[in-house]
Amino acid sequence: MIYYVIIGIYLIGLLLIGLSKSDSIKNQEDFAVAGRSLSPWILVGTMAATWMGTGSVLGNAGKAFEIGAAGFLLPIGGMLGVLALTKIAGKARASGKLTVPEIIGSRFGDTAMILSVIALLTAYLVIVSYQFNAGGAVIYTIFHDNLGSALTLDQATIIAALFIVAYTVLAGLLSVAYTDVANGILMITCFIIALPILFFQAGGFDGMSAGFESKGMSNNMSVFGVLSFRDVINFTLPSFLLILGDANMYQRFFASDSVASAKKATYLLFFAVVILETLIIANAWISSSMITDIAKESHVLIYAAYNFLPPLVGAVMLATIIGIIISTADSFLLVPTTILINDIYLRYSNKKYSDKAIVTLSRILVLFLGFFSYWVSRMFAADTTIFEKALYAFTIYGTAITPTLLAAFFWDKATKYGAVCSIISGIVATVYFGNQWSLDEAVIPALAISSAALVLISYLTQSD
Repeated sequence: MIYYVIIGIYLIGLLLIGLSKSDSIKNQEDFAVAGRSLSPWILVGTMAATWMGTGSVLGNAGKAFEIGAAGFLLPIGGMLGVLALTKIAGKARASGKLTVPEIIGSRFGDTAMILSVIALLTAYLVIVSYQFNAGGAVIYTIFHDNLGSALTLDQATIIAALFIVAYTVLAGLLSVAYTDVANGILMITCFIIALPILFFQAGGFDGMSAGFESKGMSNNMSVFGVLSFRDVINFTLPSFLLILGDANMYQRFFASDSVASAKKATYLLFFAVVILETLIIANAWISSSMITDIAKESHVLIYAAYNFLPPLVGAVMLATIIGIIISTADSFLLVPTTILINDIYLRYSNKKYSDKAIVTLSRILVLFLGFFSYWVSRMFAADTTIFEKALYAFTIYGTAITPTLLAAFFWDKATKYGAVCSIISGIVATVYFGNQWSLDEAVIPALAISSAALVLISYLTQSD
């Protein structure tokens, strides 16, 4: 019963916040970038909660179930990416733009902008789709034991999708940003409390070692030697590239109340990511030593919260995971909505619309994209893990958009032809090598081809 009460209170609280903020939405800028009003502490909270999404609490955690302590290497790409972002945040805020494709379009023209929209939609709707899967997994875990066959995993996923879409429709980034701060605080507190409890339950390092030994996974006690250097690069490079070009991060920069706030928040974000990613992997690693059912791999933290922690702590952890999922899904729904309204619909429409009509259109588009993302979630094979889905989305976005976006900020010699070829080759190379080899092996050749296209074609077209 305590699980229902705490999670119910949490979800009702989110809806109330969304309703309270919905009247504050007067125009597209309010809906998309919170009226450019966010302070550094609100910014770091919403950036951390957005980045530390399902890819971390289920993707990286699920991979840690498989590779053990070597999982501590997985977040390195994101950490280094945040450090690099500290050099970009101020430039992004000073641009006065609303979206990443708008930045690319202002430098490289409409063709590059439209191609970046296609790449972004492809990646982001995949990311939203596995947020729905993750939310459904939490609901199914909590209710299935009591409702039995009355609730299926597919039905739980639909419930999660409906709630996420409804919450996003209410107040856009204005509601998401403020609840993200609470989610971030709850997240850190919960994982810190859970860590010693799980460690004690596992019997310390000796108990963990015995647990892994009994499953034939003795290497899971070792950080090094489990993954090759190439594996580490293949697993960490996509997240590094994604966060460097992540439209969610840039949307937060655009939403800051000043250039200084954007810079300060990004420096603080680095420390938040280091702490949170380490806590997530540590909790997953310890929990995995006690789980014998390999089917729980992708949901290791959900399983641990429900089975290994005291009910109160477990309920709070599940609420935290739900909060992370909702925050990430909302953000990855808002960005495509903003882009399609701002960069496509308003840009190429000859009609003039009132602020109220634009906000209404944005909300309708959230509904449509939410439905489409659910359909995308059904396209993947049932045995495709969240880690694999995240790797696919991160690689497409990182190889197609990030090189061109960085060139827009830092390389004056880049041309529109180089940008167009880079985006196209990044998408094509990722799909091709992902099908020919595997998703984890696609990132290096795809990035090399995309970057080479940007540089070579730009030099060849300097006079144009």
